[in-house]
Amino acid sequence: MKMDSLLSKFTCLHCLLLLLLNATHCFSFVQTQTRTLCHADEHSFLLQFKESFMVDKSASRSHFAYPKVASWAREGDQNQSNCCSWDGVECHAESGRVIGLDLKSSCLYGSINSNSTLFRLVHLQKLDLSDNNFNSSEIPSRLGHDLSSLSYLNLSRSAFSGQIPSEISKLSKLSTLVLSYNHGLELRKSNIRILVQNLTSIKQLHLSDVGIYSTVPDILVNASSLTSLKLSYCRLYGEFPVGIFHLPNLEEIILYSNTDLNGYFPTFNRTNSLKTLVVSGTNFSGELPSSIGNLHSLNYFDISYCGFDSHVPSSFGNLTQLSFLKMALFHDVSAGQFLVPDSLSCFGKLTKLNYLGLSNINLQGNFPRFVANLTQLVFLDLLNNSITGEIPSWLALELTQLTSLRLTLNDLQGAIPKSLFHLRNLERLGLSYNNLSGLVEFDEFSNLKKLKVLGLACNKLSVRVKSGSSATLPKFEVLELDDCNLTEFPEFLKNQYELGALELSGNNIHGQIPKWLWNATRETLLNLDLSSNFLTGFEENPVTLPWKNLQLLSLGDNRLRGSLPIPPQSITSYAVGNNNYSGEVSPLFCNLNYLQFFDLANNSLRGMLPRCLGKSSSLEILKLKFNSFHGDIPPFCANRNSLKLVGLSYNRLQGKLPRSMADCTQLEFLDIGNNQINDIFPSWLGVLPVLRVLILRSNAFNGIIGKPPTNHEFPNLCIIDLSNNLFSGMLPSKYMENWNFMKYVVANKGSRYFLVSSDYNTNKYGSYYEFSYSMIIPVKGVKLTYDKTPYDLRLIDFSSNRFEGEIPASIIGSLRALHLLNLSNNAISGHIPSSLGNLTALESLDLSQNKLSGRIPGSLAQLTFLEYFNVSHNHLWGQIPLGQQFGTFLEDSYQGNSGLCGKPLSKKCEGSESSRLPPPSSFEEDEEAGFTFEFDWYVVLPGVVSGLVVGVVAGNMLADKKHEWFVETFRRRRKSTTARATRGRRT
Repeated sequence: MKMDSLLSKFTCLHCLLLLLLNATHCFSFVQTQTRTLCHADEHSFLLQFKESFMVDKSASRSHFAYPKVASWAREGDQNQSNCCSWDGVECHAESGRVIGLDLKSSCLYGSINSNSTLFRLVHLQKLDLSDNNFNSSEIPSRLGHDLSSLSYLNLSRSAFSGQIPSEISKLSKLSTLVLSYNHGLELRKSNIRILVQNLTSIKQLHLSDVGIYSTVPDILVNASSLTSLKLSYCRLYGEFPVGIFHLPNLEEIILYSNTDLNGYFPTFNRTNSLKTLVVSGTNFSGELPSSIGNLHSLNYFDISYCGFDSHVPSSFGNLTQLSFLKMALFHDVSAGQFLVPDSLSCFGKLTKLNYLGLSNINLQGNFPRFVANLTQLVFLDLLNNSITGEIPSWLALELTQLTSLRLTLNDLQGAIPKSLFHLRNLERLGLSYNNLSGLVEFDEFSNLKKLKVLGLACNKLSVRVKSGSSATLPKFEVLELDDCNLTEFPEFLKNQYELGALELSGNNIHGQIPKWLWNATRETLLNLDLSSNFLTGFEENPVTLPWKNLQLLSLGDNRLRGSLPIPPQSITSYAVGNNNYSGEVSPLFCNLNYLQFFDLANNSLRGMLPRCLGKSSSLEILKLKFNSFHGDIPPFCANRNSLKLVGLSYNRLQGKLPRSMADCTQLEFLDIGNNQINDIFPSWLGVLPVLRVLILRSNAFNGIIGKPPTNHEFPNLCIIDLSNNLFSGMLPSKYMENWNFMKYVVANKGSRYFLVSSDYNTNKYGSYYEFSYSMIIPVKGVKLTYDKTPYDLRLIDFSSNRFEGEIPASIIGSLRALHLLNLSNNAISGHIPSSLGNLTALESLDLSQNKLSGRIPGSLAQLTFLEYFNVSHNHLWGQIPLGQQFGTFLEDSYQGNSGLCGKPLSKKCEGSESSRLPPPSSFEEDEEAGFTFEFDWYVVLPGVVSGLVVGVVAGNMLADKKHEWFVETFRRRRKSTTARATRGRRT
């Protein structure tokens, strides 16, 4: 027993000694660690690297940014002489070599050149320089040569540009490569295959916003260690390798905004590890497979704006880990397919959802009941559907955590339920563009203390704001009260010192803009829309607009007078059309370096256009028609090719069309009609790759239109109007041969109308502009206005010139997509070609006031869309074709042709000819050309105008005055189509 006791004591003593020894060793190790000193050379390299940059707080975007290098000091400072203790520096525990440099969000500004001492830190394993500003410098190739030990490289959001050096592929130990969001960084000279071919250990590959311009290489299918792939905004195209979805460790795929990237979802197996799957804004298509329910780990799923079919498999209900789900614009929505809420009932099982976005999916019927199960929802977006009925009262009772509710652009009816005013966490409420009705007491919003964004625009609501109310309203950032029956500026705006976007268009507000409005919003206001009211000016008429940071201004369709107010330097959109402004355009407008949208149309402005307008580096849309400008047209596109739309019609401009416009490579719409331009046909415009509409009507253009220099002139031309000029010679058949867009009906993926969109983001309240073409087409003295030009419209108007010779039969017969052809009031001779019967989409044909002879071809009777027909004052003879549309044309269509007979003329045909039907048509039918239009006809003059295409409104009208605003986050057009300028917003 004693022996056992002794052994036991000895064992315990031994254990104690071991513990003491271990503790001593550990203490010694800690001391060694704390005493680890960096090497003198690396100390010097780091200081030299620091001194090559400026510290600028604006160089980093993060709210947590601070200059880490501020703690770096020289040898003399005893507390900071050890570089291993510096902020952002990591040293190896034993060797003391610098192995990590984390300068993320360190406010560094400057360039990294090839001589940088950074590349002498050859032991670096981790390098993070993200969220700084390296002043558009290139990534030095030495990085791939000298830092061969790197396993982590992050250069994102740091203003690098140029080509990614191929030497990065030599960093074979890389497990993380992040180069995202360096605008101007490209991979053109190399390709993604070369970049990744040696990165056999890659786990995270993030190249978003890098201009790759290639396909996704199959080599990534073998990247078995890959966990995260981010390739958004990379201009990728081709087929996405489906095998990537089966990578065993892949948890994250983000591919959004690669519009030419095709792909589909495979059959997913149950071992799939995906947590994040984003393919929005790509050309992924096909069905959502039922196996999608196998993605049990999926947390974030976004398939908005792709080409998927709208069928949602019931297995979707298995995705119980989803917290974010966004779907928008299914493939078959454009075909008129509707979804009913019951088809999405499986969504009711996704009880962990915080975000549900179902915009633009043609959801039809009453408010979807399955939403009541989603009690964790913070964000609910049902924008731009066809949801009817009332907003259910249970919505606010069940979804108590909502911070954002967007029901904009539906068909909701009834009053706004009182229960919505109990959603205490609500920050955004979008109810604009519905059929909601009733009286809204604005004081009720005082219950929603956190509300920042409110949209009530364009309903049938009457908003009442009590004067002198003591209610404390929330501090709004965005306020949409368009068409809310307001008769004065709401008094509560006096205290809205945080307001960034204010829309009060379409009300009945009279008088002047009060000074207190700009006193409250002088610093904060970015977007202001007061259009379509009865405003006459400002209370104190300022020479310069008082809002210091204003970007979007819309004052159109009022009664404003005087000289144009000068906007601040920040302005991007200046729209004051349809007012009574007078005087000249100040040269100060030339100093607006960010101006993209400039609308002065339909005022009383005069003088010469400042020549500097043509030198603008940002101007995209210029609309100056219906004024009294004179002198030469400025030399547009002299510097940068930004112009997309130029509307200068109905002025008194003279001289020649500036040759510099041949460099306007983004120009889509050019209208200089009804001026005094004296020039020859601008054949050099034919090289413009996207020009769709060319209107030179009612000028003094002259001469013969000869042969085009090449066979590629005007490749996208859809509408050309040369009427009322002095052109002579033969019809320009060689040009017409090249107009392929008039030969075939071209499918449009976007809108039913011609639209011009801005390339540039504006601000957090507006995404981009979208402008639809308006056109005025004179027909026999009656002006027909297209407020929005249909995308499918194809038009040729060569009337009232001096053209002669015959109509080129084979060429004119090939333009099968034409809707309007006007060759009247020329000296054209020969026969009416029977090939005109090929133009099966033709709705208006005017050949009057020419020297045509022979019969009216019987093939024209087969033109079932033909609504207007005029061959008067020619030398035609024989029987007028019978049947089809020819039974609707009046006698005026044929007068001045003494040889014609048959209905509707009183002159009967002699002999058996009166009863003989026209010969059967031998022309070919083109199914693509035979599409249907809806008609909204106005009979203006019997026998003169029978009608044109959808959206035509008769009378000498101007384009509709109201500007249409665009709903930003989902970038889809609202259903109301009365306006022409649209801007993004977040409600």
